[in-house]
Amino acid sequence: MRRSDDRILTTHVGSLPRDAALTDLLIRNEAGDAVDQAELARHSETAVRHVVRQQVASGVDVVNDGEQPRVGFQTYVAQRMTGFGGESSRPRPRDYTDFPSLLAQHRQRFPRRSKVSNAPQAITEIRYDDLAPAEEECRMFRAALGGLGKPPVEAFMTAASPGIIATTLLNAHYPSHEAYVFALAREMRKEYALIARDFILQIDAPDLAMERSVLFHDKSNAEFLEIAEMHVAALNEALAGIPRERVRLHCCWGNYDGPHIHDIPLAEILPVLVQARAGALSMEFANPRHQHEYAALKRARLPAEFVLLPGVIDSTTNYVEHPEVIANRICEAVDAVGDRSRVIASSDCGFGTFAGSELVAADVVWAKLKSLRQGADIATRRLWGRA
Repeated sequence: MRRSDDRILTTHVGSLPRDAALTDLLIRNEAGDAVDQAELARHSETAVRHVVRQQVASGVDVVNDGEQPRVGFQTYVAQRMTGFGGESSRPRPRDYTDFPSLLAQHRQRFPRRSKVSNAPQAITEIRYDDLAPAEEECRMFRAALGGLGKPPVEAFMTAASPGIIATTLLNAHYPSHEAYVFALAREMRKEYALIARDFILQIDAPDLAMERSVLFHDKSNAEFLEIAEMHVAALNEALAGIPRERVRLHCCWGNYDGPHIHDIPLAEILPVLVQARAGALSMEFANPRHQHEYAALKRARLPAEFVLLPGVIDSTTNYVEHPEVIANRICEAVDAVGDRSRVIASSDCGFGTFAGSELVAADVVWAKLKSLRQGADIATRRLWGRA
């Protein structure tokens, strides 16, 4: 994994907006409608090439495929693995319980989107026997990278953590939640190894923060932290054999524009997060509920083996952050970490976590990423003392 050795590098969390045609195909395919698979593959490949070019044009150093072929950042696994069926009944986030008008607003805003609270559930032993879809996604990404005139600094690809799969595609088969999480870890290690062979592997694990106010809203913070530690133990089992420096871990409190008043503080979850066998930690720091969390990071001091990927642009608002604001946030992150080389500027979360529920317009996303580049350049001048 490259570090910011001579300038502040930039990246993002993973998912990027899909066009209307691809969104329609993905949602209909997930719903079980008759979809021309060749057409879906063509649209996916075109979309991957487009977002790769757009990232490079926007000045992003560490790029990915934007998760274009996936219907959702974690729900895609139900289409790649066997053992899922029926429908989960995922609890609503506490924000929606406390603020019902917010739920009504979001439902009106996104009348047709991929499955989230009603995703399939595990109804028998889950198996990941066919890696062909994952291999094809890697091939599409490699082809898009090969079409560039100049390669990016680095390339990454995302995969869902066992914990976020288990808390979204709920368990209706295994004797316990823990047994289910470890079963997922044993199967997902196949996808992790495949991705890590060619790219930096990013594990998307919002379960380690967000689920405190969703599936585990009835638990105490202490009880939740025990569950999160078990999730990390399962993840580490799945990552066995993959060098730490090939892994980024993304954690967040939920990529939606809500109150977030029940979010568990970073100070409480950080000791759990750093137990992961990862070389980088991606966290939200741009949204208004968590901009103060650098203080907790500075007190705890991120272990030396970790690079920090701070969110310095918000993934839920169409405001384009000013480059000077971004530079300020980057410098605050460097101050908290204590090493400029261990900070890579990023976004809070993905911009297209589920097909049909993008909060930020596509053209605004590219403007945000360009501003991210400009802010990183300003921070570079400050941190390296360049005129």
